[in-house]
Amino acid sequence: MRLYAWNVNGIRAAQRKGFLDWLHSEKPDILGVQETKARPEQLDEELRNPEGYYTYWASATTKKGYSGVGLYSRIEPNNVYLGLDREEFDQEGRTIVAEYDDFVFITAYFPNGSRDHHRVPYKMSYKAHFLDYCNNLQKQGKPVIFCGDVNTAHNEIDLARPKQNTKTTGFLPEERAWMDDLVGQGYIDTFRMLNPELEGAYSWWSNRSGAREKNVGWRIDYFFVSPDLKGRVADAKIHTDVLGSDHCPISLTLK
Repeated sequence: MRLYAWNVNGIRAAQRKGFLDWLHSEKPDILGVQETKARPEQLDEELRNPEGYYTYWASATTKKGYSGVGLYSRIEPNNVYLGLDREEFDQEGRTIVAEYDDFVFITAYFPNGSRDHHRVPYKMSYKAHFLDYCNNLQKQGKPVIFCGDVNTAHNEIDLARPKQNTKTTGFLPEERAWMDDLVGQGYIDTFRMLNPELEGAYSWWSNRSGAREKNVGWRIDYFFVSPDLKGRVADAKIHTDVLGSDHCPISLTLK
């Protein structure tokens, strides 16, 4: 089973850059997209309901062209929930939860703390509620897979210039401590599990000054699994060759 996540940075813009060609070529079993920046009624039929996929959308209700996540699935989920049942987060269209027979799949777009850090408290609140939500699923005996743009590089190996970014949101101590807690509770960063010492592996690059060409990037997009799924992890990749966004897709293959 091949699972993908991709922050498309505007799904209509990504469509113009070949998103649907990529989708039909790659044929992921499940794909979570983040930062769609659109409501479903703004998408054309081919993008909203491509052949072979069930689709679900959570959009921001507070501002147009902001945030938003989507789910493309070749398998019909048993249940789908738009959001985490918390209005302050759900009104920004950040989360879709899909229940399948043998796991719960969550696609999430974590808040950006903003340059002046004024959104860091909101981001940390979302992170805390998100982890509680995953833990509650675990208590019900449901294995969890979550993916998406976490907007945080966990360790120094996960960004090109860690020393220069210690006071930048996305690499603040409190943001990284949440990821320490996540891993401490048993959730597995699948890419790092398989590539513990691989340097230069990034999923996002600034649009400024040729950062992608120079590979001055950050790894802020992840596939995490709960401990009960560790044995099913077959592969985890970052697809840096795929263009169309300032992020590239990431994938998880399950046995």
